[in-house]
Amino acid sequence: MRAYEVAHRRWGKDDIALHWTATAAHQRIGTYWHMLPEAAQARKAIWEAINPHTGKARIDEAFPMETRQTTRGNEMFIKFKCGSTWQVVGSDNYNSLVGAPPVGLVLSEWALADPNAWTYLQPILEENGGWAVFITTPRGRNHAATFYEACKSEESWFVERSTAKDTDVFSQEQLDRVKREYIANYGDDGEARFRQEYLCSFDAGVVGAYYAKEMQAAEDDGRISGVPYDPAAQVHTAWDLGIGDSTAIWFFQTVGRELHLIDYIERSGVGLDHYAKLLKERPYVYGDHILPHDAEAKELGSGKSRVETLEALGIKSRIAPRLSVDDGIQASRALLSRCWIDQTKCKRGIDALRQYRREWDDKLKIFKSRPLHDWASHGSDAFRYLAVGLEEKSPARAKKRRPGRSSASAWMGA
Repeated sequence: MRAYEVAHRRWGKDDIALHWTATAAHQRIGTYWHMLPEAAQARKAIWEAINPHTGKARIDEAFPMETRQTTRGNEMFIKFKCGSTWQVVGSDNYNSLVGAPPVGLVLSEWALADPNAWTYLQPILEENGGWAVFITTPRGRNHAATFYEACKSEESWFVERSTAKDTDVFSQEQLDRVKREYIANYGDDGEARFRQEYLCSFDAGVVGAYYAKEMQAAEDDGRISGVPYDPAAQVHTAWDLGIGDSTAIWFFQTVGRELHLIDYIERSGVGLDHYAKLLKERPYVYGDHILPHDAEAKELGSGKSRVETLEALGIKSRIAPRLSVDDGIQASRALLSRCWIDQTKCKRGIDALRQYRREWDDKLKIFKSRPLHDWASHGSDAFRYLAVGLEEKSPARAKKRRPGRSSASAWMGA
């Protein structure tokens, strides 16, 4: 069974999914997971959440105490007397979860989750005949939107979109008031946030997204399409090197003033030799490999920097200049206006650029000065290094360089 419910706020998505799981766990003995984008978020939204209508804990309503054998709060884990287990987990560490594989899976807030979680878990459910339920409110035209369109055409899927006008949760008077409050609280973003949260609009931009206008312009101009590799031009790469995190690599070619993003890879849990192998397997003739400035730091274990490790693997890299994140984002915005992006090979990178956003302070009702660090950070950071690397290499920028900047000198081959 596969189901995808796109619904407005306060529709009861998680509550329905919890009760569905409670029934399923007693019909088939197995492991069940309720996944949110981050484990910390899962604890607050599910494990410790209280139903405001009843005053009872959500998990106690779904899983009565008399059905349980064991409850472990530190692990957000329940074992039922029937033998099944249920656990709240984060999709941000999907590939490090241990124990028996799930036979039932709820992916909550799917629009904010790492889409690779489903890529990793789908084969498990296919093999064991398990089910999956996706529940979300839209967050722009990202992977959740394309997933929705694809699933609608599958006869084996139940797919539904429930807006606040399709249900009786809120009156029209309430919706009008909520809309006014959103505009008062969030200014220009208020209208988009209301359409997103209550009318389930995939076309309302991700609130706080850094590159919303630039990515929409690229789509409107037809610059997100098929972008073939040109064998006559060198392929350059830009990397974000994760430590215990994902590593992301953009592959690009410069054609006149255009920048062609022709390929993208992202992996986690593997060494630099794995990425060197992936590069060598591709038919590209390489030029520059742009790395972040911290790649020059020596690792305690090997005594070598990652620059040196890559060079030993046959990849001679250059270091992007050290600029503030804000300056890098501005450079990225300017660069996106002349980018052509391959919609197939770069799909995850495209989703990352669309989802990359400022962190929201819900207490102060303002955006923080820093980006939210989530799965979208890796591809977006790699693109930022690409942008500042190209900007540093431009003739206009080169004239402005101050003497003594070793990273810039290295980048220019001085």
